[in-house]
Amino acid sequence: QCLVGSEMCIRDRFRIMKKEKRNNKNDKIAEIKDNRKKKTKNSNRQIMVVTYLFLLLFAGMIGYFVKFQVKDSDEVINNNYNNRQEVLEESVIRGSILSDDGQVLAHTIVSADGTEIRSYPYGTLFAHSVGFSTHGKTGVELMANYKLLTSNEPINEIAENDLKGDKHIGDNVTTSLNINLTKVAYNALEDNQGAIIAIEPSTGKIITMVSKPDFDPNTIDSIYDTLVADNSNSNLLNRATNGLYTPGSTFKLFTLIEYIRENPDYSNYTFNCKGSITQEDHTIHCAGGRWHGNEDLKDSFANSCNSSFVNLGLTLDRAKFKKLCESLFFNNDLPLSMSYKNSQFSLDETSSTFETMQTVIGQGKTLITPIHLAMIASAIANDGVLMKPYMITSVENYLGTSVKKYSPEKAQNLFEKPEVDVLKEFLRAVVTQGTGTKLKSDLYTAYGKTGTAQINDGSQSNSLFMGYAENEGKKLAICVVLEDMPEGSTPAVPVAKAVFDEYFSKEAN
Repeated sequence: QCLVGSEMCIRDRFRIMKKEKRNNKNDKIAEIKDNRKKKTKNSNRQIMVVTYLFLLLFAGMIGYFVKFQVKDSDEVINNNYNNRQEVLEESVIRGSILSDDGQVLAHTIVSADGTEIRSYPYGTLFAHSVGFSTHGKTGVELMANYKLLTSNEPINEIAENDLKGDKHIGDNVTTSLNINLTKVAYNALEDNQGAIIAIEPSTGKIITMVSKPDFDPNTIDSIYDTLVADNSNSNLLNRATNGLYTPGSTFKLFTLIEYIRENPDYSNYTFNCKGSITQEDHTIHCAGGRWHGNEDLKDSFANSCNSSFVNLGLTLDRAKFKKLCESLFFNNDLPLSMSYKNSQFSLDETSSTFETMQTVIGQGKTLITPIHLAMIASAIANDGVLMKPYMITSVENYLGTSVKKYSPEKAQNLFEKPEVDVLKEFLRAVVTQGTGTKLKSDLYTAYGKTGTAQINDGSQSNSLFMGYAENEGKKLAICVVLEDMPEGSTPAVPVAKAVFDEYFSKEAN
């Protein structure tokens, strides 16, 4: 202890106070430094967040730019609302559209006074597939609009035309459309309304596309208003891609697929057909009231037995059935770069027994396009792999120098190989023993499914066929629709045969 007031005590207390003051000051300095470090760390963190955000945005922009260049540019550029096309039409003479062997399907004729007239040498034959370029654009004229209005002339010609104020010559577009096969398909339709579309399964190339009734694109300027006003025939409608049809018994293929997936023991299925089946006071008849007798699953499919398919269809899980159909493009977009309508399927857990009975045999509210059916046939023919259908194969300048070539593009796997083998077996049975026996030929092996779809309260029917044929690795998938045919007939089958005969003929090879 120190004496109060002593000099030594005062010095000690002063030293203690000074030390405490120094310690407090050091603590404050340390606190300030710590706060600065925290602020610096937080600032660095914020800077890094902002940096990463900008990098992410930049990567997104690069990704979108690449996607636009690779996938979306054609769609945007070819959009009818793109004013750039109008500018190009003022400076470029529209290029030509060619068949698969280089024949001219559409070209521009320039008269002495500079007037440009779009000419279609084959008239009505390619009315819907090639389309027209006035009063809006359709067909290849629409799909390849920007390409046809782009000129890749030699540089010296571009400079010379610019100096003279002359128009440049647009590039030419080559398609996969075959003239001879299209002629056969066109003639096979005769005067009937309907559509035919044929696809090469291994590539997705559309070889032919025909729709009737048609029109002459050479006279479109004078007949356009009349065609638009005629609601009864719909001549301008491309039925192959935009015609929605009740599928009839062709839809039994989808019912078959779902039944096989739900029932691994499907080979044990049997049914005794007595010409009709009744459930809850609703009766479905087989075509013509025919009794098919005892059938297994393959017989039921080959004979297109309504009674048997209603019987097995009522056992299906409706939710799973809808999921299957939507996985096969019902209520969904098709992998196509052209105008088309979406196929429709409405069956679900809430559907009535009668609606189910109708749906599983291809009646009711289900609607499908011919190109959709052809794509399903194409995937089966190609061992389950669907190739994206396309018509434009290459672009060249007017001198024939290559500008761009298009390669086959895989869309997706629709079926596994074991399932494909079963489907092929069933589709083949339709030709060997069922409703498609008219397709038997020494030129090829045919597979398919027929369909008769009742319309207008059953007073009329549409005849359908979907399937494919093959010979020595060469394959062709097809869908045929003939409108307003006699009940119980299968006229779509000989039409398909005419196309197959031409495609697989020795002359065609």
